[in-house]
Parts: sequence; C-alpha cells; structure tokens
Amino acid sequence: MTKAEIVEEIYDKLGLTKKDIARVIDLFFEIVKEGLKRGEHIELRGFGTFEVRTREERSARNPKTGESVVVPKRNVPYFRPGKDLKAISKNRVK
Repeated sequence: MTKAEIVEEIYDKLGLTKKDIARVIDLFFEIVKEGLKRGEHIELRGFGTFEVRTREERSARNPKTGESVVVPKRNVPYFRPGKDLKAISKNRVK
C-alpha cells in the first residue's frame, strides 16, 4: 500500500481534502523522525513502537573483493509490532 492509497482511503472515510490528509501524514512521519533523532521511544498502542538501537562495530567481508572491512558502530531505527498488529499476521492464510 502506498501513501497515495492511504490518502485515498482516508478521503473515502472522512471526506477531508486529499491535500490536508497528505499534509497530516507527512507531519506524522516528520514528528516520528524528529523524535527518533532525539533518541525518543515512540509507542503507538496496538500498532507498535519505534526506537533507535545501536549496532556495535563489527567485522564484515566485501562480497566483491573478499576483503575484510570494519563496519563502524551506528544507530539504526527499529520497529517492533504491537500485540494487535502481531495478531493480524497470525491469522493470515498461507
């Protein structure tokens, strides 16, 4: 599902202008990104949590040359699905 499809679904259900809906979605993502930059833990009950985790420095291998390289320590965004979101995936038919 794309952002445009999400905007369309909200438009169908609420009747707000698509431009306003897109602005709200953009603002939401901006707030989440800014919070993560500040190291905040963002929790959306029933959906999941966003946080920043630190990956320690590690040794890796360049697949093209086979040369050993050091991947430096870095911060990465992490999403953990909430209970309600996990329940959806358990009910999927394979």
